[in-house]
Amino acid sequence: MPGNPEAILQVREACRRMVRNRAAVSAGISALPVPGLDVMSDLTMLTGLVNDVNAAFGLSAEQVEHLQPTYKRIVFGAAAGVGGMMVGKLITRQLALRLLKRSGGKAFVRSAARFVPLAGQVASAAIGFTVFRKLGYDHVDACATVARELLAARAV
Repeated sequence: MPGNPEAILQVREACRRMVRNRAAVSAGISALPVPGLDVMSDLTMLTGLVNDVNAAFGLSAEQVEHLQPTYKRIVFGAAAGVGGMMVGKLITRQLALRLLKRSGGKAFVRSAARFVPLAGQVASAAIGFTVFRKLGYDHVDACATVARELLAARAV
């Protein structure tokens, strides 16, 4: 876990770079006119991304399990307060699918747009990038907030 506020900022920026890179890959896959490929790749990449971000902040399921009970309550309480339902948990494909379904309207538009030659593929890629980046950034920000609260609690 990052040991000071500056380290949390550094981990946050590194994780945001990771999100952008994986969002770009997601966009590239979304542009391919293969039904279902984008959803399967997004599930796999989002699951890996969330687990990697959790680990970078010291908030993976295993890391949180080894915390003292007081700190565990702080982690889960802070995560609930910022809407970080994936902080401190092992993320499965089912949980990632629920998260992607929340942005279901965009996924439908993305799927439909893919079948319009060229312009539809570009639109599909842009929507895929935007949705993936938004989900990733939200999770990174939730982890950073939880890490700051946990650091403040340890300082007391």
